[in-house]
Amino acid sequence: MDAADPLAPLRDHFVRPPGPYSGGLIYLDGNSLGMLPHASAAASADLVTRQWGERLIRSWNEGWIDAPERIGGLIAPLVGAAPDEVIVCDSTSVNLFKAIVAGLREAGRRDPRRRVVLSEAGNFHTDLHIAAGAVGCVPGAELRVVARDELAAALADDVAILLLTHVHYKSGERFAMAEWTARAQAAGALMLWDLSHSAGAVAVDLDGAGADLAVGCGYKYLNGGPGAPAFLFVARRWQAVLANPLSGWMGHAAPFAFTDDYAPAAGMKRWLTGTPPLLAMQALESGLALWRDVDMAAVEAKSAALFDILFAAGERAGLECVTPRDPAARGSHIGFRHPQAYALIQALIARGIVGDFRAPDVARFGLTPLTLSHEELWLAGEALVEVIAAREWDRPAFRERAAVT
Repeated sequence: MDAADPLAPLRDHFVRPPGPYSGGLIYLDGNSLGMLPHASAAASADLVTRQWGERLIRSWNEGWIDAPERIGGLIAPLVGAAPDEVIVCDSTSVNLFKAIVAGLREAGRRDPRRRVVLSEAGNFHTDLHIAAGAVGCVPGAELRVVARDELAAALADDVAILLLTHVHYKSGERFAMAEWTARAQAAGALMLWDLSHSAGAVAVDLDGAGADLAVGCGYKYLNGGPGAPAFLFVARRWQAVLANPLSGWMGHAAPFAFTDDYAPAAGMKRWLTGTPPLLAMQALESGLALWRDVDMAAVEAKSAALFDILFAAGERAGLECVTPRDPAARGSHIGFRHPQAYALIQALIARGIVGDFRAPDVARFGLTPLTLSHEELWLAGEALVEVIAAREWDRPAFRERAAVT
């Protein structure tokens, strides 16, 4: 399978930490923090030593000021958007706040009844936390959270925004984007997607689905580095209508005119707020360069093959898989339920296999097609079976919780 893998050459573009296996550490956590591309280290060094160290402030006119739009243009093909519909800025949480408040204000202006942000119970917690804070900034607005199987019925005439995470962070379940976008819009609501576990993991077509708004992060499958800047998508039809509630100087039509009044820039630039974090953006841009010639169909096919290898091992180990078997109904990670899932992950890490834990009982493994081989998944599966059979997880040291799980 590795010999026939069209994505296999890309593995050589990433730093591979040492480990007990012939290829080094087996890293199954790229769905949380992507691996370091070799090019990112060199590009970051150039930014620090030459662009900052030598060129200093002149670098703003030598590429820095255009970075948010330029890097957004690199992400656009990965999410099925036009280059002028995506911008890189801030964090996923900040962009989510901006999108929710802007959408609520516009929806309420058109129809005063529409004051509800509807979302799924068990959504990634920051999405719900941000939504709760955002509705507090719009008089009369509220957050309504229901179970997944109640979402369709909850799309009432008071809903302004349907906020969904395309691929669930824990189970890996994937919403049918076109279907749910159509449902939301037929009910008179805006559709806002969180693509944090989708971009670079599965094929996404925002424009094809007719989506209104979307956010996503740059540090998982896009390999932008810890805390990499996020991205924001606003469909062209909304760009001149919606207003950024965080109206900072970089979103001004003439930021260097230094006027007291605020006039929003045209297009996606109006969604900028503060000064772009160039050190972080350079690393993200380098990681994205690897995606230029990647076929997302090949990514999805390899993801499915990697899933099958680890799923079979989980079955042999007697573990319950919480991730859908249908490739079209999931993202690119797999989760197994175990009463001591945290300790199980620590036992695997001790063997040189890195996954992660999601409370209360899910051991989660990222299937990142650009950085993993089929052999690595087979070796990880064998180790998983052995750790369960020998109860290697049942050690006091493996139960001690670290701050980050």
